[in-house]
Amino acid sequence: MDEITPGTYDKYIKALMDVSEAITSDLYLEDILKLIVMVTAKVTGVEICSLWLMDEGEGPQRIRLKATQAIDPDYVKDRALNMNEGVVGFVASNNKPLIVKDVLKERLFKEKEMAKKLGLVSMVSVPMHVREDKVIGVLNCFTAEAHDFSQTEVNLITTVANQAAIAIENTRLLVRTKVIEEELETRKKIERAKEILMVKKNLPADKAFRWLQKKSMDTRKSMREIADAIIISQDL
Repeated sequence: MDEITPGTYDKYIKALMDVSEAITSDLYLEDILKLIVMVTAKVTGVEICSLWLMDEGEGPQRIRLKATQAIDPDYVKDRALNMNEGVVGFVASNNKPLIVKDVLKERLFKEKEMAKKLGLVSMVSVPMHVREDKVIGVLNCFTAEAHDFSQTEVNLITTVANQAAIAIENTRLLVRTKVIEEELETRKKIERAKEILMVKKNLPADKAFRWLQKKSMDTRKSMREIADAIIISQDL
């Protein structure tokens, strides 16, 4: 990775534009994550770029590898760290970048054998946040030769990381919105089907609902599918 030159600024601007396009695209989250690491690796010239995101599940918070442009199976395997583990955990917990001149000499770096095998030397790890106090992940850049990351380089990579974080959050919000809309539509259809059964079969509301549940289990179809069939038959 070379020191920033005027020509390299153009590459970073192009990277920001590519990531910005992802914010308003119809790409799935997995595709957006791949785009981010590929663009970042391309414009920075680093050996490996990797993106880690906080797990959204309950329990002790962990951060998990979600995307990399690397193809070596030793790197792309499923990996997760606790918030107090490794460089990634440190950066996520402290919400500040960390530059490592030699990963093999860095106490925080957990995967020295992998680094030896892949020839990784220096790295910069930056937090990804949508707000100053909300870190959603970490973006790592590794070089194959010793490199002193300048503050300008760190600032530009951080800008890409934060732009990427917005794309990720927007995609997650869109997915959640669609899930909520689907759930509401399903509830409406089940209620409508229940009302039809109450009239047709002279059933109280609770028994009409249980009839739908049993039909769903017996036919191995979702309650929405059963509800759709009842509503269609009523409309015919």
